[in-house]
Amino acid sequence: MRSPVCLSVIVSALAACLAAGPVQAQTSTTPPAPERADAPTFRSAVNLVSVAAVVRDRRGRVMPSLKDKDFVVLDGGRKRELLDFQSTATAPASVALLVDGSGSMVLGAAHDIARQISREILATLDTRRDTAALFSFDTRLLTLCEFTSDFSTIRAGLGNIESFGSTSLYDAIAGTSALVAERAFSRRAVIVLTDGADTASEYTADKVAWIASAIDVPVYVFAVGAGLAPALDQEKGGAEQSALATLARATGGDLFVANTKESIDEAVKRVAEELRHQYVLAFEASPENGMRRLEVRTRRPELKVKSRNWYQASE
Repeated sequence: MRSPVCLSVIVSALAACLAAGPVQAQTSTTPPAPERADAPTFRSAVNLVSVAAVVRDRRGRVMPSLKDKDFVVLDGGRKRELLDFQSTATAPASVALLVDGSGSMVLGAAHDIARQISREILATLDTRRDTAALFSFDTRLLTLCEFTSDFSTIRAGLGNIESFGSTSLYDAIAGTSALVAERAFSRRAVIVLTDGADTASEYTADKVAWIASAIDVPVYVFAVGAGLAPALDQEKGGAEQSALATLARATGGDLFVANTKESIDEAVKRVAEELRHQYVLAFEASPENGMRRLEVRTRRPELKVKSRNWYQASE
């Protein structure tokens, strides 16, 4: 196992990078990544922003056959012309599993549920083109297995997660998002498995939502065990109101209360669908420097679009 990663250094460096200009993941001015089969490629532009979007109908079914003319991108409320459009179910994916290693995870079955969900997520990936990594956290971010297509090493690493200390949940999400952002592929995600609320982070949920959204890394949170999940279930709309749910959805991800076999199966299915059925849209960034509010819609009002809420523009 590698040494613990300093969360404050990772997050501060990423925030400084965002403040200085567009991040590597979203512009065409960076060196090209090694070519992979079916990986989306965009034509050159001075400052090209890409955004991944998932579309579902009123019944929650993924809509995989839309065209560029079906979409509208709003940048600060202003419509932007699409310069490129990609949609393929066979593009490679890079997924980071981020498992809570704080002391509270020893209570109940939280650890076992987290391992089970992690294994089920891995089972949806394809070793011929996808990669995954395993991280754990308490007040530190620990790299248990770097990105690999050998998922057996990640399954083995799940047994090395220890439970100790407080929970720097938001810092860990930001730090892992920064590491995932280094992956050049369009289909990237951080999958968080946690049982409780944050107790020790330096960053707020709003700040982390801003960071992860700006670098186009969707965050999916699985609330497991006896801590967070019951609190979210306690009253109607609890999950909708939570800071974690707001964080996840601002990045184009989601939050799932995963405390039964049925809820786990449904959540894993939705994540797998969204990794495989993303549209990637590209447009020229605003000439106005700073964080920009981003919204993706379709011309069909009955369809619901999930995408990140922010991007960083620079002169």
